[in-house]
Amino acid sequence: MGRLIHFEVHVDNMERAMKFYGEVFGWKFEDWSDYAGTPYFGAVTGDESELGINGALMQRRGAPPAANQPMNGYSCTMGVEDYDLTEKLILENGGKVALPKHALPGMAWQGYYVDTEGNVFGVHQPDENAK
Repeated sequence: MGRLIHFEVHVDNMERAMKFYGEVFGWKFEDWSDYAGTPYFGAVTGDESELGINGALMQRRGAPPAANQPMNGYSCTMGVEDYDLTEKLILENGGKVALPKHALPGMAWQGYYVDTEGNVFGVHQPDENAK
């Protein structure tokens, strides 16, 4: 079985992207550029005792996604405890709403955002009372 074990977010401006993901989600970064041969920063996304995976920010090697284009690739979704606070932090740190908060009835609140580098990502807050 091919279980997802790592992700990469392609970015234009590494410092701006590290600030965005650090401020919004509390990610920590480690410089792995020597291993990759390109600007590449490992992203520690949480404590090892929590369910989830770590990944990296990687220097983009082509044009960023065009505005308003449909999804063409994978979308990472971050689990959060407070959806509204997370949305506030996203917007304060330069992110934009792609698909507003909506209920997944009986399961969670979900929404999608565009980061400072033009990438779409999801936000998910479990809530059995969502409707």
